[in-house]
Amino acid sequence: MGPAAILICILVSLGAVPASASDLKDETVAAYDRYVRATEARMKDDLGNSGFLAIDRLPENHRQKAYERVRGGELYIQQLHTREGDHGIEIPSGLVHHWVAVIFVPGGTLADAVHVLEDYDTHQDIYKPEVRRSKLLESNGGDAKIYLQFYIKSIVTAVFNANFEVTYDEPSAGRYEIVSRSFRVAEVEDFGKPREHELPVGKDRGFLWRLNTYWRIEEKDGGVYLQNEAIALTRRVPPIVAWFVNPLLQSIPRELLSKLLFGTSQGMAQRKSNTNTAHEESENRPGRPYLAGLTTVMDCSMRTQRAGRLSWGTIRRSGPSLSGMGRPSSVSATSTPES
Repeated sequence: MGPAAILICILVSLGAVPASASDLKDETVAAYDRYVRATEARMKDDLGNSGFLAIDRLPENHRQKAYERVRGGELYIQQLHTREGDHGIEIPSGLVHHWVAVIFVPGGTLADAVHVLEDYDTHQDIYKPEVRRSKLLESNGGDAKIYLQFYIKSIVTAVFNANFEVTYDEPSAGRYEIVSRSFRVAEVEDFGKPREHELPVGKDRGFLWRLNTYWRIEEKDGGVYLQNEAIALTRRVPPIVAWFVNPLLQSIPRELLSKLLFGTSQGMAQRKSNTNTAHEESENRPGRPYLAGLTTVMDCSMRTQRAGRLSWGTIRRSGPSLSGMGRPSSVSATSTPES
């Protein structure tokens, strides 16, 4: 889904990063898997410590202000680094990108958010142009397998065919989790040409080797909070361009995570619009353009608050709100903000 674009763009949009092949090593995969296990252990602990959303883990004196700002229309975003005890987790020959972001949808509901996120065949419309194709391959109760094709066009073009295993959970009333773990990512070469083909998995330019996304949705405060936490694995950034890349590692995810979250919000609004239109037509009443005037615009001035390395982006909305939408390994590890 959209989170892959965050991580692909970080490298793809840099013309200075060499586009030569970079093989994925077994030791790199093992370290990434270790990082994921430690992070998921922290996530499990969060549930028992009243830390369902990232904001809940803030110190009390910051938490309330953060909630107020998110409810006021701002994007909360934070870069995370999972640690084992006092030590970081080294990723040999690879780089982990770990971010979390939260928005609030006034009047939104858990049911509508879940409907949009689990309607995989429409993700190619909701999250375009980064998601070019999307398809539910199979569904078995609480599990699913999906296919997504990511398309990133910048100085160079990168296209990936990715398969994910998806699990769902409802840890308590009003809360929902969707976890997607990639089990196959293949870069497409010569995209759009007669000789288009997949490169062997793990033998490509290294722009995206693995991607896990963790959605947490909570309905409260007269709306719904949408949170996405993403962990991706890519090749290392060459030292010769690290000075140029590192600032982009901070700025690009803000824009792309906001596109993902607000794209979901707009998908919820569109679903409400379609529901209202169908209801009105059934009563022989003319439909009304629910989305007329609805805009979601990132304020160009991104403000950074140096309290736990929190980043904020002001969002301006116009048009109707979503009010009225109906509801339907044991590792001691912590995820810490960037210092």
